[in-house]
Amino acid sequence: MTDLSYPIGKFPRREELQPDERRVMIDQIAAAPAHLRNAVRGLSEEQLDTPYREGGWTVRQVVHHLPESHLNAYCRLKFALTENEPVIRPYDEAAWAATAEVALTPIETSLTLLASLHDRWTVLWRTLGHDDFRRTLRHPEHPGLLTVDWLVTMYAWHGRHHVAHITTLRERMGW
Repeated sequence: MTDLSYPIGKFPRREELQPDERRVMIDQIAAAPAHLRNAVRGLSEEQLDTPYREGGWTVRQVVHHLPESHLNAYCRLKFALTENEPVIRPYDEAAWAATAEVALTPIETSLTLLASLHDRWTVLWRTLGHDDFRRTLRHPEHPGLLTVDWLVTMYAWHGRHHVAHITTLRERMGW
């Protein structure tokens, strides 16, 4: 049985990638908005308010979480490219998912935001040279120095991870 918390498996931490691996990760980031849109296509309001697992976020919360998280990640990448070993500020994702606008904002707003963000983010990723991927940052919730290669790996996985929360729910529920 698949772990409903990690339907594609836990994050495979990588600190250094080969160029072809980076291209695959960047392509996954570029494709994430379309995959998310396809995952939620045709869902009713009731279905959007269904948790993907017991005790988990609703589909609606997952949809709004992705652009919030990826906006933070975009900024983290920019800091890593423009500062020497910046310390990244974490945020309380669960608290963000519980703010009032998450329940009130149509998911189309976040689907559009994610698509626009990923358009720009993908352009930036594809402009980076080998040495850019070796730049480092610090994250208080992750030990040691992290590389930009780690960031691209994390967010390629992160998009697929949350889309799978929705698609596996749909499969289980027969939606």
